Amino acid sequence: MSGARALAGVDGCRGGWIAALERPGEACALLVAPRFADLLAALPADAILAVDMPIGLPERIDGAGRAAEIAARPLLTPDRRSSLFSIPARAAVEAGAGPFADAAARADAYRRVCARARETSEPPRAVSIQGFGLFPRILELDALLRAEPALARRVFESHPEIAFARLNGGEAMRHSKKRGGRVHEDGAAERRHLLLASGLPPELLSAALPRGAGEDDRLDACVLLLVARRLARGEATSLPDPPERDGFGLPVAIWA
Repeated sequence: MSGARALAGVDGCRGGWIAALERPGEACALLVAPRFADLLAALPADAILAVDMPIGLPERIDGAGRAAEIAARPLLTPDRRSSLFSIPARAAVEAGAGPFADAAARADAYRRVCARARETSEPPRAVSIQGFGLFPRILELDALLRAEPALARRVFESHPEIAFARLNGGEAMRHSKKRGGRVHEDGAAERRHLLLASGLPPELLSAALPRGAGEDDRLDACVLLLVARRLARGEATSLPDPPERDGFGLPVAIWA
């Protein structure tokens, strides 16, 4: 246990948010919460959370994405960089807030988002459909952090594949976690090996999955719990260093 603070590694999942939790005096556990606010409410007020979700939305994007993505991308091999989405400017993300009445409304929103993204980037860049799918959760977290700025001192953006690469001596994972929409066992196995070697209890990796989460979500939440441990010890590093800030003062950095 890292000190006496509760820690959480958090990833988005079908059911909302999955957290790998480490609380003083308790066994590590998994929790799925429908809203990030529900997750915060289930933890002590000083808990540290490492979350796989972009934090900090610049007004414009110059170059190949936010400063955090530009700093982090060289740590991944080309076949793993697809997991690191280029998030557009705030106006483009807010144009994709949802909810959408049907598939046609979602398609219209995606076109609007791409137009706003091109208007607010140099060179002009559209948005991947996968990145667009993150926007409601990005904005959910953004609203909480803007409403309570002190949260930014204990809720940190991280990235699972960068964390796994750091655990693996700087080498990115050989296999992807998923293939054809299903968990790829070779990729899952190499990540489990690293997690166990880093001191996570086997029970956390073998327990029944909470409803609304997949095995890939569990693996990502677990590696982010290790990032939260390093944050608690003051050992995590910021990409870039120091973090940039968006127009609301939120940090723009991926912690590893």
